[in-house]
Amino acid sequence: MRLALLAAALLALILIPFLLWEDALTAFATALITGHKTAWWIAPAIAALLAADIVLPIPSSLLATASGALLGFAAGALANFTGLTLGCLGGYYAGRPAGAKLLKENEKQRLETLWQKYGDWTIVLTRAVPVLAEAAAVFAGASRMETKRFFKFTALANAGVAILYAAIGAFAMSANSFLAAFIGSLLLPAIAMGIMRKR
Repeated sequence: MRLALLAAALLALILIPFLLWEDALTAFATALITGHKTAWWIAPAIAALLAADIVLPIPSSLLATASGALLGFAAGALANFTGLTLGCLGGYYAGRPAGAKLLKENEKQRLETLWQKYGDWTIVLTRAVPVLAEAAAVFAGASRMETKRFFKFTALANAGVAILYAAIGAFAMSANSFLAAFIGSLLLPAIAMGIMRKR
């Protein structure tokens, strides 16, 4: 009960300022987006930042939502998918040598057994959860998960996440609501975390 109250208080602290100043924030965000919407570098920059999220503290859910607002649904989804997939592959290939060097043989075997059993679901369900998504890619590499299998599940999960975030951003832009984009970017990871805990 105490944890639920703490979570509710934290959510209120985040949302109340947006409810109070939504018009000003929306006007600011619209001016920012309109001023740079046609710039050629936005899509590659979003993809590069999402890919770099494997090693840098990038707010990927906010960035992926912004892609839909800045680029529109289709281009935003494509930029998101490209960046998320490159980041996953980077984590996977970084995990391979790390697992070989840092894990003892019995630990490798245990990790491989666990990943064989739960790896597919872990990749899919953590994809929208910050930090866990990157950790899952590294663990997939460390567990020597087959590359084709990893790419298949990663691509499916990334496509779903990329489309949802771009759709939220594009909807928020058409509704002229910064608050809708912000809430949407937080809601998807929360839902994914809830499903993952049940799974």
